[in-house]
Amino acid sequence: YRVPLKNHLQNSLYALVWFFPHQFEGKTSFGMSVFNLGNAIMGSGILGLAYAMANTGILLFLFLLTAVAALSSYSIHLLLKSSGIVGIRAYEQLGYRAFGTPGKMAAGIAITLQNIGAMSSYLYIVKSELPLVIQAFLKADPNSDLWYLNGNYLVIMVSACIILPLALMKQLGYLGYTSGFSLSCMVFFLTAVIYKKFQIPCPFEEFSANSTAALLSTNISSHGHEYINGVVHTDDDDSHCSPRMFTINSQTAYTIPILAFAFVCHPEVLPIYTELRNPTKKKMQKVSNISIFVMYSMYFLAALFGYLTFYDNVEPELLHTYSRIDPYDTLILCVRVAVLTAVTLTVPIVLFPVRRAIQQMLFPTKSFNWLRHTAIALILLTLINMLVIFAPNILGIFGIIGATSAPCLIFIFPAVFYIRIVPKDEEPMSSVPKILACCFAALGVSFMVMSLSFIFIDWTMGGGHAAGGH
Repeated sequence: YRVPLKNHLQNSLYALVWFFPHQFEGKTSFGMSVFNLGNAIMGSGILGLAYAMANTGILLFLFLLTAVAALSSYSIHLLLKSSGIVGIRAYEQLGYRAFGTPGKMAAGIAITLQNIGAMSSYLYIVKSELPLVIQAFLKADPNSDLWYLNGNYLVIMVSACIILPLALMKQLGYLGYTSGFSLSCMVFFLTAVIYKKFQIPCPFEEFSANSTAALLSTNISSHGHEYINGVVHTDDDDSHCSPRMFTINSQTAYTIPILAFAFVCHPEVLPIYTELRNPTKKKMQKVSNISIFVMYSMYFLAALFGYLTFYDNVEPELLHTYSRIDPYDTLILCVRVAVLTAVTLTVPIVLFPVRRAIQQMLFPTKSFNWLRHTAIALILLTLINMLVIFAPNILGIFGIIGATSAPCLIFIFPAVFYIRIVPKDEEPMSSVPKILACCFAALGVSFMVMSLSFIFIDWTMGGGHAAGGH
């Protein structure tokens, strides 16, 4: 696909101005860009990492986390290099430049799937955690049929009152302030997980047997199994209180997709690059590396201390495990509020690239229009709410989307775009960077096939949903 240089430059500029008509010149500072990208990386994945560690062991988990973080950084390097050569700063447009319309559609579909999965998992947390928070604040009976303890109603209200107004903003840069706030919420979550490790004995006592709950024992004792949630626990079993360095079981299949899901920020890299003040490739790579390193550290600490608190009893969603000890614990209640705030504020940031991908696929030549801007946000939020209300469990969402769209966005697309876009006279196919990019794409394909086959084997054997629990 060839275009005369002048035409191509005009198209590139047009793409840029069309994407960000409000600011062809970036206005977002370095620090705010780190916040924005960090917030795009940081998501609900952090809640599943302790469970992932319980199914891999500490050393294998550390190795996998380090590998995924390093590979994410390398793939951002490939994206930035490709975008620098053609002067395009949009993921779908890179696909178009490399493979024409099929490339643009493939990138758009992968971004849409990935981010819909991410938003579903965020809203799933709102659905499962917000009723528990309200119940604890009001000291309500967990089995009452009150509408404000129904997660389905609450998730619709949060979407309409908080997420939709933020998603209707025209500019991503201003969301940096909400990014900063939601990242501080996650730091608070991490601090609480570390603190609780030294507070909770192992083996721990279930809530129904807890003397501090005498007031509520009549309500809870007959429903003890809700807190036990399928995990048989015996107080004298000390073998469960020693960490494992290396372990493989049927649930290990979910670990790699959950980890890959935890570092996907690639669709947001190019918009953040465009909004960066005085943008250069080196500066944006530095933003990416700092964001990835900070998230890497937080992920490892949260997984380690969560795992060392509960060992094999940790659940796929870490906060639910604390409920089994004391659902009215003030610190965990505050953590729940913080995590809810963080994931709610992340949804609009993740919605931006999806809306852009849809506009690129369906209305590539149309200029900005408020009606279309609003309609796409409304349709997306409605769809995601329906997914969350009817989705069977959070692990299924993480696993399948992590195993399909994450490898495409992290490994396959950046590598094949790079191979196609970087001119052969500059870097022939036999050059080291191109060979590395080919290996990177092959790694992505094998990773996708391996993860999907593990997950399907697990499902056919009936293990997947038993472990999900939520």
